[in-house]
Parts: sequence; C-alpha cells; structure tokens
Amino acid sequence: MNQERIVDSARTFESIVIIFNPNSTGDAPELAQQLHDKLKSLLTYQPEIILQPTEHAGHAVDLAREAAAKGGDVLVVSVSGDGGYNEVVNGVMQAGNPRAVCAVRAAGNANDHSRITASKPLEEAIAEGRVHSIDLLRIHTGQKDHEPLEYAHSYIGFGLTPVVATELEKGSKGALKEMVTVIQTFSKFEPFAIRLEDGKRHKFDSLVFANIPEMAKYATLSEADNLPKDGKFEVIVFPHMPKWRVLLTALRATTQGLGDQPSVSSYEFTTLKPLPYQMDGEVKRVEANVTVKVESAPLALPIIG
Repeated sequence: MNQERIVDSARTFESIVIIFNPNSTGDAPELAQQLHDKLKSLLTYQPEIILQPTEHAGHAVDLAREAAAKGGDVLVVSVSGDGGYNEVVNGVMQAGNPRAVCAVRAAGNANDHSRITASKPLEEAIAEGRVHSIDLLRIHTGQKDHEPLEYAHSYIGFGLTPVVATELEKGSKGALKEMVTVIQTFSKFEPFAIRLEDGKRHKFDSLVFANIPEMAKYATLSEADNLPKDGKFEVIVFPHMPKWRVLLTALRATTQGLGDQPSVSSYEFTTLKPLPYQMDGEVKRVEANVTVKVESAPLALPIIG
C-alpha cells in the first residue's frame, strides 16, 4: 500500500471513535466510557468523540473501516485485548486513509501490544497528539486480487500457538483453568509439516513471526526493541522435538527469554495440509497447497501510545 504516512508529528483530530465490545467478559464498556469522559475534559479542542459498541465478531473491522474511510484526521481507539485491536487495525488499513491513526486501551485477557508499546496513560498521549508509525506484519494466504490482505500488529503463529488458543476459547477464563487447558492440549498436540523455499518438507512444533518481543503475557520471544520500526520481524522456530524439550524451551521463554532470534523482512512457505494460525489472538485457517508469505509492512500504521 503506497501511502504517505505521518511520522512523529503532534496532531489534533476531527473525530475520535472508541470501539469496544459491550458484552466483553472484562470491563471494556466501563473503560470506554471513562476514556470518553476523560478526553472530553482533557482535550483543549473539541473533536467529535463517538462511543461505538460492536454487535458481533468481526464487527470492529467494519466499524474501524467506516470511521477511517470518512477521511480527514480521525483517531480510532480499540478498547480491547490484542484480538479486538487486530480487527480495528485491519479495518483502518482497509480504509486507505493516510491521516487515520490507531490506538488501544487494554481491556482483555492478553494485552501484549499495549503492554509493550504504551509509554503513558492513553488519554495523556492523545492530548499530546504525538503520533508515530510502526511496522505491521502482512500475511498472504491465497487472497484474490479483490480481497483485502490481513495484518497483525504483534505476531502470527502456526502450530502449537493457535491450537492452544482455540482450546482456551472453548473453555472458561481463569489462570488455573487456562493452565489445565494448555497441559491437556499440549499432551495431544501433533507437529505440522510445511515446504520451505528450499523445496524440502520440514516438520515443526511451532513457528511464530513476532513484531514485538513478548506474547501471551509471560513469554519473551526475542531481544528486539519494544517498538517495531526496522522493517523486519523475528522468526521463532520450534522444530519437531520430544515434548519434554518443547516444555523446557517454553519454560525458558517465560523465565529468561529465548535470546536473539533471526530477523527477516519476509518468510515464505507452502502448506501441505490445512493449517490453523493465530494473529494477535485471533485464530484463522489457511487451506492446503497454498503459498503463504509473511512480510513486514514498514511504518504502515500511525499510532498513539
């Protein structure tokens, strides 16, 4: 997408659209209202500030696209976890408005992006109007020319990551129940195979493309800088190995981190069977015999945070 992106500029906004899930298991409605009220009293100018509840899964994509497509200086705020913010980011990217800016107010089970990128309370950052652009991950999974590409703000994972996420979504939230689910899922997990650019078939337990150095609240994936601004992303590979070694590697990620990881601007492979994958907490699926390409979209998203 060849658009002029605004970097490191102080901005005011004609409109601020706050998108949230009114049926969130967390406190998204309350946090959205608090942000609305604080902005009303804090801002020295008077933009239109709109509270926009979602009505169904995927609705945030439509709402964000519609808000950004109106043109002008618009700020689209997601009051959500990583998955809800993923929808808002994709909606804004589909709108094609280079003056549109995104922000996230953490209100979910996993808030990796907000935790890594936020430097101050969101209402203060909005009042200061300091906008900077970050890289996104862009994934090609066989979309037609008229179909939008998909973007991730934090990570894309194949293998164990989406399988565990799918099982977590089926069950109840809560640290103990989540731990039990992870253990049960891991005990039944099978590796997956893909064909890399060398033409050979490779078997993996996990393959993660990371735009930020942490994920899943606890795991440190790499030693990368906090803000993704270098046009590259890290590739964290767990080749197929005995499960005890996978557990040790996962434990190292949650305690001391995995250390330096390969950094690339693109990565390509071909699926051999249908595969689930996870983007910022949202589980999706790619069919068999599809060439998948993950690439950095440098400085593609203007944000406040």
